[in-house]
Amino acid sequence: MRAPHQSPSPSRSFSPSTSPSSHSSQLSLHAVTKRYDDRTVLDQISLSLAPGEKAGVVGDNGAGKSTLLRLLAGEERPDAGEVIVAAPGGTGYLAQTLGLPAEATVQDAVDLALAELRALEAELRRAEAALAEVPEGAELEAALAAYARLTEQYEARDGYGADARVEAALHGLGLPGLARDRRLGTLSGGERSRLALAATLASRPELLLLDEPTNDLDDRAVHWLEEHLRAHRGTVVAVTHDRVFLERLTTTVLEVDAGRVTRHGNGYAGYLAAKAAERRRRQQRYDEWRAELDRSRQLAESNVVRLEAIPRKMAKACFGHGGFRMRGRAHGAMSRIRNAKERVERLTADPVAPPPDPLTFTARIATASGTPDGAPAVRLDGLVVDGRLHLPELRVGPGERLLITGPNGAGKSTLLRVLAGELRPDAGTVSVSGRVGHLRQEETPWSPGLTVLEAFALGRPGDRDEHADRLLSFGLFEPEDLRRRVGELSYGQRRRIELARLVGEPMDLLLLDEPTNHLSPALVEDLEAALADYTGALVLVTHDRRMRERFTGTRLELREGAVAGAR
Repeated sequence: MRAPHQSPSPSRSFSPSTSPSSHSSQLSLHAVTKRYDDRTVLDQISLSLAPGEKAGVVGDNGAGKSTLLRLLAGEERPDAGEVIVAAPGGTGYLAQTLGLPAEATVQDAVDLALAELRALEAELRRAEAALAEVPEGAELEAALAAYARLTEQYEARDGYGADARVEAALHGLGLPGLARDRRLGTLSGGERSRLALAATLASRPELLLLDEPTNDLDDRAVHWLEEHLRAHRGTVVAVTHDRVFLERLTTTVLEVDAGRVTRHGNGYAGYLAAKAAERRRRQQRYDEWRAELDRSRQLAESNVVRLEAIPRKMAKACFGHGGFRMRGRAHGAMSRIRNAKERVERLTADPVAPPPDPLTFTARIATASGTPDGAPAVRLDGLVVDGRLHLPELRVGPGERLLITGPNGAGKSTLLRVLAGELRPDAGTVSVSGRVGHLRQEETPWSPGLTVLEAFALGRPGDRDEHADRLLSFGLFEPEDLRRRVGELSYGQRRRIELARLVGEPMDLLLLDEPTNHLSPALVEDLEAALADYTGALVLVTHDRRMRERFTGTRLELREGAVAGAR
C-alpha cells in the first residue's frame, strides 16, 4: 500500500483520458532497464498487458518481481526506457510491507490506501464550491462540464461507499470490527497485511498491483480474495508464490529471470507446459552441440594415433610406390586432424549453454542423535498462555509429523514459540527433547551491513571457506551472491538465509511457521522434497494449500486458542 503518486516522471506516462471505463486500463513497458548500484535487475524489458488481463508474476527470489511492480505503480523510475500506465479508473498498489510507523492508526492505513479517492473527493468539493463564483456564460458551462467529469470519475469508483467497502473487505479477510483508532503496532504481521489488502481493494481501482496478496491469509480469506479478483473487471497484476492461486486466477504468467521478463499465455498450466517444452528444446540443442564437439575431438585424436603409426624412417620406403602411399596416408591424416581441430575451435568459441539449473533446496535435513530412544520429542501438559492458548495435553513422538491448522489468531504461532522456548507459558509444563530448529513467521532482524555469507555464519564455528562451501551446497545462492549485503536483498532472499541456517545443522525437532512465505513456487517444491526425507519430528504451520494437501501425518486444529471441538 502506498501514498498516491503526485506527479508523473518523464519515464512514466499516463492516459489523457478522463472518462473511466471498466476495460480501459493498459500497461506497457518499452526497453525498460532498472539498476541498483552496479546490479542490473531488469534489462531492456518490453511487454504489454491488455485491459482486463489477470497476470501472475513468478520467478526466483530477488529476480526483480517486486521491482517490476514498483515501476508499474510509479514508486520507482526506470534508469532507461518508458513505462506507460493507462488506468483512468485509478491504481491500487499493495506492497509486501505496510509502510507506516507502529504509532500510526488503522484509520491512517485506510486513508493511505484511499488516498486517490480522498484526493478526487477533495477536488470535487473545491470544484463544487467554485461554481458559485463562476459568472454565467461559457465559463460557467466549462466549469459545469469539469465538475460533471469529476463526479463521473468519483461515482464510477463508488467513492461514497469506500469506507463501507473497507469494512466488508476486512470481514471477508477474517478481520471484522477492527477499531479505526487502534495502533498498528498492536496488530500482528498477518493482521497488518490483511488491513493493507482490504483497504487497497476497497479503493476499487481499475488497475490492481498486488505483491504477495495471499501471504498471511487462511483458506477462507484466500477463497474470498480469489472470488473478489475474478469478479474484478479491471486489470490485475499479482506477484505470488501461491501455486493454487496462480492456477485459479491468472490468464497470463510473467516470468522474471536473469533480467528478462517472458510472457506465457494460458495461465499457470500454460506456463508450466511452456517451461517444460523450452527446457527440452534447450537440452536437445546442448546435447547435439556436445555430441558434435565430442565427435570432432575423437576424430582429431584417432587421426593423431594413425599418424604416429606411420613409419617415419624407413630407408626402403622413401621412394617408389610404397613411399608415395605412406606420404599420402600421412598427408590425409594431418588434413583430417587440422579440420577436426578447426571444428573443435569453432564449437568451443560458440558454445551452446545447457538449460540453467534453477536454485534448488538440495540439502537433506539430517537428524541429530540427542533424543533418547523412544522419548517424545514434545510433551505438553496443562499449557496456558493467558488470552492466547489453552492446551491440556500434546505429545509428538520422535519422527512424528504434526500439522497445526486454524484461522489467524487461533494460537498456532504462539504454540510454536512456546515449543521453541521463546515464550514462557503462564501455567503448565513443557518438555522438548533434543535440538530444536525454529523458522519464525516474522523476519529475522539482520544487520543490513552484513553480507549473505556473514549472516549465514553468524555465531557458528568454522572458517570462511567452510561456511561458503556449506552455504553453496544447499543451492540457495550463487557464488557471487555471497558478497551481497543483507540490506540489498529482497524479503524472499533474506528468507533463504534463514532456511540455510536451519538446514545447516542437524535437528531433532523442526518448528516451521509459514515456511513458504515469499518463496518461489520452484523453491517450495524443493523444500517439500527435503522435508519428505527428514527423519526427525516436525511441527508445521502453513497456509500453503498445496503443501497441506500433500501433508502426511497428524493434524491438530486450533480455534480461539484451544483444540477445535474441545469446548
